[in-house]
Amino acid sequence: MPPTTTEYEATIHPDFLPTAALWAAVEPLLPAAYRLGRPRVCDRQIFFAIFYVLRAGLQWKALPRCLGAASTAHDRFQQWVGAGVFRHLWALGLLELHVEGRLDWSFQSLDGCQTKAPLGGEAVGPNPTDRGKGGVKRHLLTEAQGLPVGLAVTGANVADVTQVQAVFDSMPVLPPLVNDEFPQGFCADKGYDAKAVRRLIEQLGYADHIKSRGDEAVLCKTPGYRARRWVVERTHSWFNRFRRLLIRWEKKVDNYEALLHLACANTVWKHSLLFG
Repeated sequence: MPPTTTEYEATIHPDFLPTAALWAAVEPLLPAAYRLGRPRVCDRQIFFAIFYVLRAGLQWKALPRCLGAASTAHDRFQQWVGAGVFRHLWALGLLELHVEGRLDWSFQSLDGCQTKAPLGGEAVGPNPTDRGKGGVKRHLLTEAQGLPVGLAVTGANVADVTQVQAVFDSMPVLPPLVNDEFPQGFCADKGYDAKAVRRLIEQLGYADHIKSRGDEAVLCKTPGYRARRWVVERTHSWFNRFRRLLIRWEKKVDNYEALLHLACANTVWKHSLLFG
């Protein structure tokens, strides 16, 4: 007999389980199930299992039995990845905040973060900061509050400057048009200091805030200056608390991106719940 909701929620620490708001948001996005034979494990339990794997960073085979069979959880995860459930969940949260006017588009901040990928796979390359071992880089764009609004995944050896357009293209929700009434800035470190990047953000109408750490440290001493780039660095730190993202074990890039989209969705929906 499968465990009841009360049983597995009582067994797992709340920090390793999704919020009720996140489940309520994802439930309508799940594809309809048609199954003959044995009773199907409920989607809610499987979603909790997937989130637990993301948060705890354990192998699928090490999934606590109270959350269901590992093979069932992984098969359902693959189905939902194919249906784009996790990206849609992230997009839906951003769209809701955007409609309510709760996204701060005054500036966007972009930065990359390298992590290990010991099993190799798609979109993996030699990490120049880890003696050439296999690594992956996530390129993350946030709005002014640090909410993720754009994401791209590449090998660790891919230069940041080559992925700016790809990150902009990945945005589920587009910001308002840049004009005198809605001025917007683009914030990044010196790694994005290239003519092609500056030309791109100029075409999009963004104010240029590409500065090195030293330059920004000096400017922070200026009265009225607002430091900006730290928000994306903080969001990367939030993502690293999901241990499955701290080290990439997925060989398929679609599976890895799906876990990143779930982390993005969790950040967005948690903000919606806390500040709603």
